[in-house]
Amino acid sequence: MNMTAGETEKKCFIEEIPDETMVIGKYRTQLWDKQSGSFLPATPGLGMHVEIKDPDTKIILSRQYGSDGRFTFTSHTPGEHQICLHSNSTKMALFAGGKLRVHLDIQVGEHTNNYPEIAAKDKLTELQLRVRQLLDQVEQIQKEQNYQRYREERFRMTSESTNQRVLWWSITQTLILIITGIWQMKHLKSFFEAKKLV
Repeated sequence: MNMTAGETEKKCFIEEIPDETMVIGKYRTQLWDKQSGSFLPATPGLGMHVEIKDPDTKIILSRQYGSDGRFTFTSHTPGEHQICLHSNSTKMALFAGGKLRVHLDIQVGEHTNNYPEIAAKDKLTELQLRVRQLLDQVEQIQKEQNYQRYREERFRMTSESTNQRVLWWSITQTLILIITGIWQMKHLKSFFEAKKLV
């Protein structure tokens, strides 16, 4: 994913992540050069602040990194995690009104594993490595299914709550209409009796 940001502009996006899932983010920044009219590799002094919040808006990670970096976290609650990035630059660093391009790569779940490295470390055959990959994929699918069940349960609870409110609102409206009708009939009856029309 590529995004362009102003000098101290904060860019946030949301990633839906199941619980107990590892997430690795890698980013690389480029600075806009007005003279050449293109993006150039950022200077070493330029850094990025990464802040990650869980669905309960608790901060999981808040850390300063360099112009190129890698961040890792594990989700502990399922849901929408907010990932925010902004530069630590000042107006002098980006020459007033400068732009910054951020190349961001996020890997979730079994995609975070470096299988060639695992195979070399554990001395696995190709078949053993493939079995390990499949087991990791099955585990990630189970986490995704659990997360979808969790979302479905939340949605069902919201729907039932809304249906209950609609029911009580319509019962209240009906009672108000009946009471208003009875009051109007009594009022009209007393009006006609007073005018001696009945």
